[in-house]
Amino acid sequence: MRVVSKSLIETTGAAKVLLSQLEPSKTRATILGLVGDLGSGKTTFTQALARELGVEENVTSPTFVIEKFYPLKHKQWERLVHIDAYRLNKPEELARLRFQELLDDPGTLIVIEWAEKVEALLPTDYHQINFKFIDENTREISFT
Repeated sequence: MRVVSKSLIETTGAAKVLLSQLEPSKTRATILGLVGDLGSGKTTFTQALARELGVEENVTSPTFVIEKFYPLKHKQWERLVHIDAYRLNKPEELARLRFQELLDDPGTLIVIEWAEKVEALLPTDYHQINFKFIDENTREISFT
């Protein structure tokens, strides 16, 4: 699916569509890998996704803390983990943050910004979402 978003409402619509198509894994965490340049809409998309999952607190990019956890009252997942891999130099740095434990929990939805930086740690069937900066008010979001 390809969405050209010119507003938060359109980005939220893309998040809703993705959630409606997403099947949770029964054996491990469900992983969304967000890929795109700086300013391409990854954090905005994550915020919209979190709102759709019922997160009421303010969701900000965990650039400096690397990961944030949000409890969910959603029927498919128990928690959302938001990871920002921008500052990581090697995938092993994420592994040191007990990433494998997160992967082993089927009740967890993991959203990773800058997923390409830690792709070596991700299962081959993770869901990649691509973001592209078109202009100051327009972003392209694509996923299968």
